[in-house]
Amino acid sequence: MGAMCAAVGAQFAVNRGTLDNKLSPHGKIFAIAPMMEWTDTHCRVLHRLLTRRALLHTEMVTAEAIIRGNRARLLAFDASEHPVALQLGGSEPQRLAEAARIAADVGYDEINLNVGCPSERVQSGRFGACLMREPELVAECVAAMRAAVAVPVTVKCRLGVDEQEPHRSLRTLIDLCEHEGVTTFIVHARKAWLDGLSPKENRDVPPLDYGLVYRVKEEKPHLTIVINGGIESLDACEAHLAKVDGVMLGRAAYQSPAMLAEVDARFFGGEERDVDDAVEDYLDYVAKKLAAGEPLAAMTKHMLGLFNGRPGARLFRRHLSENATRKGAGIAVLRDALARMPRNVAVAA
Repeated sequence: MGAMCAAVGAQFAVNRGTLDNKLSPHGKIFAIAPMMEWTDTHCRVLHRLLTRRALLHTEMVTAEAIIRGNRARLLAFDASEHPVALQLGGSEPQRLAEAARIAADVGYDEINLNVGCPSERVQSGRFGACLMREPELVAECVAAMRAAVAVPVTVKCRLGVDEQEPHRSLRTLIDLCEHEGVTTFIVHARKAWLDGLSPKENRDVPPLDYGLVYRVKEEKPHLTIVINGGIESLDACEAHLAKVDGVMLGRAAYQSPAMLAEVDARFFGGEERDVDDAVEDYLDYVAKKLAAGEPLAAMTKHMLGLFNGRPGARLFRRHLSENATRKGAGIAVLRDALARMPRNVAVAA
């Protein structure tokens, strides 16, 4: 793990350069979506071991939680994760600005404002997708955040909500935020139905409209437009990148993370990462965190889909599912799971 962290650290200068040059319409962005209860720091470390060039995102954290809560826990990340963006939830400009300042001081490379989550809990806090109805407020929020930090402030949004007309709601939001200096927009190419659909249904039921996102890019070539929603393969990513500046994968990247090992070679001219080598490095990380008191299951849960399609994958998943949550479970459980399938990784004690 130490060698890999050093390599990632050396690559960070290149990654940061990519991050700072997002305004280039010819650049490519491959991002992994913020996903509640999934993209914690352990997940992000695993993903970084598979790809050095992807932009990682935290789970959404509310501004109030950062200001009032346990910042060390909420904002923890490993040095190997760079470039990594913090996604913030909130709707009070000065509170968002304060939270963004704290996150930038901790070392996050980008601050992303959530204008897309459709959950009832988020709506009750007046943030997430319901802010599509208040684009002027969103613009005030990003203006305050940009005034507080030197790192990029970006927006992740939907096409619209409920009875809004997407061709108007999306353009209005982008126009107002662009006026306040935002240059990067991550667009989940679906509306959200806040009344009548669950958050899960809102990820699948509303129809996708990639064409609208493409048209916005054509109309505003100077902006960086990243497309999200329903993207399940690297082939699909490649097709989208012919139309927009970037792609963001969510569930597909989490549920089948081995695909990330191809990202650097396919989209950035780098080297393809060997999945087994990445696992070997992750073993080192897991051992270190176990020694610090982290439970095994918190780290192994992100590996369950790693070997999908390979011989022994079912036995691997079963062993982890049945044993990683047991009291006192240690690195031997993970090594035993790995021994149930043909691999190149050394699993010596």
